[in-house]
Parts: sequence; C-alpha cells; structure tokens
Amino acid sequence: MSTISLITGSSRGLGRNTALSIARKGGDVIVTYQRREAEAAAVVAQIESLGRKAVALQLDAGNVSTFPAFAERLGSALRRIWQRDSFDHLVNNAGHGDVAPIAEMSEAAFDQLVDVHFKGVFFLTQKLLPLLADGGRIINLSTGLTRIAAEGWSAYAAVKGAVEVLTVYMAKELGRRGIAVNAVAPGAIETDFFGGAVRDTPAFNQFFAGMTALGRVGVADDIGPMIASLLSGDNRWVNAQRIEVSGGQGI
Repeated sequence: MSTISLITGSSRGLGRNTALSIARKGGDVIVTYQRREAEAAAVVAQIESLGRKAVALQLDAGNVSTFPAFAERLGSALRRIWQRDSFDHLVNNAGHGDVAPIAEMSEAAFDQLVDVHFKGVFFLTQKLLPLLADGGRIINLSTGLTRIAAEGWSAYAAVKGAVEVLTVYMAKELGRRGIAVNAVAPGAIETDFFGGAVRDTPAFNQFFAGMTALGRVGVADDIGPMIASLLSGDNRWVNAQRIEVSGGQGI
C-alpha cells in the first residue's frame, strides 16, 4: 500500500519540490495551498503524471480557527480518493519570511510569524493527530538560522527555534504510537521565499554562498529529495533530531 503524505504550503518552492520528490519515490500526496489554487492544481497534475494519486486542499496555516474544517475536508478526501481514514506523513512546511532588526520589528509582523510558523504548526498537528496513522512520520521545517545569526532574522529564527524544541516534545509524546518526528533545517535556498531574495538579489546570494562550505546557496532539489528520503523506511530509526541541510553553512 502506498504512503500518503500531506505537505503544507506545497503549491510552490520547497513544498512543491518535496511533493514531487515523494511522488517520484512512489508515494501519494496531499497538497495544500493558501491562495495559489491554480499552482496547486498544476502540482497535482504533475504528481498524477508520475502515476501517483494526489489532491489539493486549501489551508491557511496561520489561522487556527480554520483547522477543524480543514480536518473534515481532509477526512473526506482520504475516504473518497484512497478509501482510508488516515494518512502517513505530515510535513509542516508552510511559511514566510519577515526581516527587520529587533529595534524595528512590528508586533503585527512578529505575531504573523508566530501564528504561521509555531502556533499553526502546534495546533494543526494537534488537530490532525486522529487522522495520522500509527507508525507515521512528522517533519517540521526549521532553518539554518537557528544555529548561526544573520542580522534582521531574529524573530523568524526564534519561532523556528521554538519549532525545534516542539519537535523533541512531539517525538517524546507520540513515540508510544510509533510516530517519529524530526526537524529539517535548510540553509539559504534559491526559491521565491521572502520575495525570492536569495534567488534574485546577487549580493544576498553571494553573502550566503560565501559562508557555505560548498560555495553556493541551495536549490529546492537539494531539500525535497532529502525530505522524501527521511520519510522512507530506510530512516525509520531517525527520531527527535534537528537535521541541517545547508551545504555546510557557517562552518
């Protein structure tokens, strides 16, 4: 029986790449999107072209009040498409960046970072636990910026640090169900994250490339296949870990 993986924020960027990487390894995928319905539908079509099943569901990962309705839609999709009441993998990927020095960070921007990257991860996982199969996997996306500091990223890095601590506690509490939980921490990646700053701003790209042992910033293909591999049975004994995938950033 094929696995079913739910990847939040998978209409583009790392989420899209992860969804396609899982499909290439023989898994089925639930794609979520906030506003980009057409892009999500295109990802579903690509997954189906690989011979796998997929569906796209709308989700605002920063709005906890919408999670019960999302869980109902997810349950209906599982029964309709897979004739199952559960899925196997949850990848908490959805997110955004906001950069400002501590002295200038607004409360509204701070709250949005917390809502999407920490509160949303906590309560979406909580709401979906009844649908997550025993023996399943959870991967929470973190960042290389929890280990090294870059000015202006304090709030973003701090909420990702909270996610790393949460990951350990999830692993502890869900271990009795055989569910492994890990955090994956990418370094700087060329995607449209934060307006495509790493991809499209040469000075930004060169700054992070210069502090990376392999001499370049990452691309989505450096991350998605790694996550797909971590979800496979080959890595069943990896649990409660922060795994950095950064090409040796900041060493």
